[in-house]
Amino acid sequence: MKKFILPLLALLLSVTGVQAQSLFNTVRENATKVVNNPKSSDEEIQINQFKVTALNYIGMMVQKRGLKKDTYFFDSQAVNLASFVTDFQVNLEKARLISSAKRTEIIKIYTDASKFNPLFKDTDKERANAYVNDHKTLTPFSLDTDWEKAYDQATTLAKAALK
Repeated sequence: MKKFILPLLALLLSVTGVQAQSLFNTVRENATKVVNNPKSSDEEIQINQFKVTALNYIGMMVQKRGLKKDTYFFDSQAVNLASFVTDFQVNLEKARLISSAKRTEIIKIYTDASKFNPLFKDTDKERANAYVNDHKTLTPFSLDTDWEKAYDQATTLAKAALK
């Protein structure tokens, strides 16, 4: 019986380990697939490249700083990042239909939400703000963003702005 239970327990523990960061990994893998798909549009590639870069940045900063973060942290950041980018695109289109000024306001709301909700307080501003400083990007957001806080802030302000 012991021979049966120990391998079963080991299997269960390994499956639990595989599920760790499952949403984080899923978001990153899906974005990577879009980036590598030759049928993806330039817009899709650019947006998903940002997601991959932002998630890799989070992983790198956690490792670089020797931080201990649980699965919830990684999954929450990934899901809120994906929601932030999707809502930005939707609200940007709504604003475009209203006016050029409203479109500019929505861009500022989302850009500021990403810049003013840092996750790591990275002192390398050139790296953290590489996308913010690129005026040709479709995702003008800071990599050093607490996506959960930024998403909450941006959606609240965008909803009010689009009334």
